[in-house]
Amino acid sequence: MTKTLLAEFTAREGAEDEVARLIGEYARTVRQEDGNLAFEVYTRTAAPRAYWIFEVYRDEDAFQAHLKAPYGGPFNAALVPLIEEDASVLTFLEKMTEAGE
Repeated sequence: MTKTLLAEFTAREGAEDEVARLIGEYARTVRQEDGNLAFEVYTRTAAPRAYWIFEVYRDEDAFQAHLKAPYGGPFNAALVPLIEEDASVLTFLEKMTEAGE
């Protein structure tokens, strides 16, 4: 079963360019992980400092491998001072099956 989540954070005013650079580099790296199926970065149209990252991993093992990747800690350490929240807010999602599936 896939592991799907939404990570949310808001760039501090004045840190927008650095956050965009960091998340862009990180996205390219994560997309190369064997178990990553999607890592899509979005900003809100009405509030472009607000980021939503939609992530899908092949399964729980792939997600755990992602968490243990050596580049995750440095990315988060660089990101936290640049965002309004204490850390990314994670929401884990389950796909709703439609009738007949």
